[in-house]
Amino acid sequence: MKLTTAQPSRHPHPTTKASALAYLIFDRPDLERAERFLNDFGLRTVLRSEGLLLLRGTGPAPFCYVVRQGQKAQFVGFGLQIDSRADLDAFAKLPGASGVELSDWPGGGYRVTLTDPSGFRVDAVWGRRDADPLPHRDALQFNSVDSAVRVNETQRPPAQAPEVIKLGHIVLELADFQQTCAWYAQHFGFIPSDVQTLPDGSPAVAFMRLDLGERPADHHTLALAQGFVPKYSHSAYELIDADAVGMGQRVLREKGWMHAWGIGRHILGSQIFDYWQDPWGDKHEHYCDGDLFTSEVPAGLHGVSREAMAQWGPAMPRSFTKPRFTPSSLVALFRNLRRSPDLTVRKLLTLAKIFA
Repeated sequence: MKLTTAQPSRHPHPTTKASALAYLIFDRPDLERAERFLNDFGLRTVLRSEGLLLLRGTGPAPFCYVVRQGQKAQFVGFGLQIDSRADLDAFAKLPGASGVELSDWPGGGYRVTLTDPSGFRVDAVWGRRDADPLPHRDALQFNSVDSAVRVNETQRPPAQAPEVIKLGHIVLELADFQQTCAWYAQHFGFIPSDVQTLPDGSPAVAFMRLDLGERPADHHTLALAQGFVPKYSHSAYELIDADAVGMGQRVLREKGWMHAWGIGRHILGSQIFDYWQDPWGDKHEHYCDGDLFTSEVPAGLHGVSREAMAQWGPAMPRSFTKPRFTPSSLVALFRNLRRSPDLTVRKLLTLAKIFA
């Protein structure tokens, strides 16, 4: 495949190497409605006040989801955990960064608030204390034609909201694709696992993982996709097994929430997935059985297509990627077409042909 533009790549000397995706931040006009969906989805409430809602999974993160009271429903940004106070101080010296701030959220610690090139808030978080993990059921054992591991026993997973274990990844759409990819590689040490390209060779999606050295990391913790305005695409939450994904679909359907896509298995990342929309139309993914890579694995390069999204399961519905046009987004579209080197009418038409 001929490459006509620079691909997302590793940075030789990043400011730091993030070690985890700490949390997401949303503004919502109705905290009770937000909490109802998120509890049905499998997250557990940690803190509920007049203007703030914090939720967690069963893993050691003290919280992974922040909902602030706001007049407008919007995605604000996310936190990335770092392991060095010296690196936190280095972030505080970057242009536009906040000073080092003491966090009053569960787990404490310190943060420096940054803004990425696409305008999303990014907190560098250091010193946050783990919480005690919460119990969750064991993964179910499967009989196969070659191995009988369950004899005189039945499979009866509980008919209840699935237990989210951890926040897995965040996916963002961007107008300034190359600049934003480079920023996360330069400052947080993200490395590309797989890059999907358009027919002219230009990158369209970068699946980026944490650089944990010899310790296996999720195939992607951050995925960035070429779009016409900066926007949240979806976030993903790990469950114990495929039965938990299936039970999540049953419970969320019974509760009346809006299904987006699934169940299926992705090609890049290999996760078994199921997507749901929250009350404001933002997509949240249940997944299990994702790929794990150590740092030496090189990036893969693939053509982007609807067929490349899943190995099996229902085809990705066109509503999954259909943009929601508003007067402000149309203004931003025309502005970004004039301003962004990554955005052209031809590229937009190509993306529309593939996904719209």
